[in-house]
Amino acid sequence: MSQKFKLTKFFLNTVLVILGLLFVAKFSAPRFLRMYIESGIGACKDIPIFCMAPVLEITNPVINRDYLQELVPYKFPRMEISLPKGFNITQERVKRYYYKSRANKWRQSHIYVIYQPPGFFTNLFPEVKKRGIGDNYAFIRNVMYARTDYIQGLMDTFFVIMKGIFTPDVGDQRQAVMAQFNLPGRRAFVNYNLSKKENYFDCNVITDNDSFFKVYIKDQGAKLGLEKVMAIISTAETTK
Repeated sequence: MSQKFKLTKFFLNTVLVILGLLFVAKFSAPRFLRMYIESGIGACKDIPIFCMAPVLEITNPVINRDYLQELVPYKFPRMEISLPKGFNITQERVKRYYYKSRANKWRQSHIYVIYQPPGFFTNLFPEVKKRGIGDNYAFIRNVMYARTDYIQGLMDTFFVIMKGIFTPDVGDQRQAVMAQFNLPGRRAFVNYNLSKKENYFDCNVITDNDSFFKVYIKDQGAKLGLEKVMAIISTAETTK
């Protein structure tokens, strides 16, 4: 199988696995569901983000307008965004190892971007609509707040599984911070890990019209801070 494939295909290939797991767990008690996740995927000691949720909510962070002038505009088939120099850029394709710990061997500064249209996730998983999850924002919010210690039923289990699939390499997860930002015209969930040698930013951005952007940054040399990343994601737009 090719090392590269579309995010859509990635989710379609995993949906059958997810449905199979959930079918087994359908009539199980919350305790068994948690045990099922921990034995099949991993416990919080193995995947700390499974017991984490956004702890910060920041409204209207100040955007560094001077830094915006340093960014380079990129225009892709379905989206445009301004990005810093010195990074390899990938759009719309996922490498399998992108989600795995061995991505630590990928020793380059890299920015990965993707766009998905309004309603993408609820159309891909229509069952969630019956639970009142009607748009990309609600879907991503449920993913980010999913925790194994909060599992009570089938839908909670589904979103924990999705959290494991959806979260890329953020370095040592024990040091990661999950935050929610409200910017003009968009809301963002940013999972980040700052260190002296390298920074990681997993940015999930949903605009007011429900367009979804994912901007993943692996920053070798720790050149970017959270303020600069806020400026970067503020430029994500659908192609005009």
